[in-house]
Amino acid sequence: MKLNIALLLSTMGVASAFTVQSAPKTSSTALNEAAIMSRFERLKQNYKGPQTKPSTEGLDFSYADFDAAVEATDYSFNRNDVVKGTVVQYDNGGCIVDIGAKASAFLPTGESSLIQQQGDSIENLVDLDSEMDFQIISEEDENGQLLVSIRRIQYRQAWETVVAQQSEDEVFEAEIIAVNRGGAIALVEGLRAFLPGSHLTGQLPTEELIGQTLPLKFLEVNQEDNKLVVSNRRAVVEQQMSNLSRGDIINGIVKALKPYGAFVEVGGMSGLLHISQISYDRIDDLEKVLQPGMQLKCMIIDHDKVNGRIALSTKTLEPEPGDMLRF
Repeated sequence: MKLNIALLLSTMGVASAFTVQSAPKTSSTALNEAAIMSRFERLKQNYKGPQTKPSTEGLDFSYADFDAAVEATDYSFNRNDVVKGTVVQYDNGGCIVDIGAKASAFLPTGESSLIQQQGDSIENLVDLDSEMDFQIISEEDENGQLLVSIRRIQYRQAWETVVAQQSEDEVFEAEIIAVNRGGAIALVEGLRAFLPGSHLTGQLPTEELIGQTLPLKFLEVNQEDNKLVVSNRRAVVEQQMSNLSRGDIINGIVKALKPYGAFVEVGGMSGLLHISQISYDRIDDLEKVLQPGMQLKCMIIDHDKVNGRIALSTKTLEPEPGDMLRF
């Protein structure tokens, strides 16, 4: 009877509940789908982020302002630029410096200081975590690293100081660090200056001079040619001549004879005793009157403090004309 009713309904176009209705899902299938959906939603939330940008309403700085600021920022570093940096680590032959570039810069030991002694290590020349100025001295290598220098900044500053000292023409002191045949080498503001032997006062350029600190004045300052020449004699003469005046009576020693007169050393200075100033009487042969090493009492009749020259006379001290010729 049930079969007949189903057949009748089929012929009438009515779907059978037994043939049309889908079979209900099992509980395990529903749980799996729910698990998949929740995991997807979770990943979407964690990694995709919000679908819209947070509101910038009420803020003084917009996303457009930020993009413009990033584009306007210049991160380029060029050779000879001077930048701020911090020493972060000692490395073999130098140290690592953070200058804000994409890679850390490297400071070689030889570029760490203008004044270095043989055997100085980087640890003795530069302190860790110290911030200072560095000059870029190379282009980026394949790793994006730059070479930097402190010595070149100090070198430039030393020349600026020396040029200023020369313009003031003042006496300064410097240490002698080496000697050679022509004279000695002095260290002036970290720069090597040549002291000619002829401009040493009362000393010869021997090893005993090394380590001594001498008063000096500049003879030549030429930064373009890296030439620095100093004089000890000029400094000594200036100091001594500041206390000398025309008419002063001084003691001197004859150092050399020339056809026109004698050079007399007076307190480290060289004074000229012209042949016409030796005696009121005529002198035909100077060597019969004076000899090197002879001590004389002289009068200063003129002086040039700028060039360190003095003119002397003995005839003004003659009790009677010709007394100098009768010694």
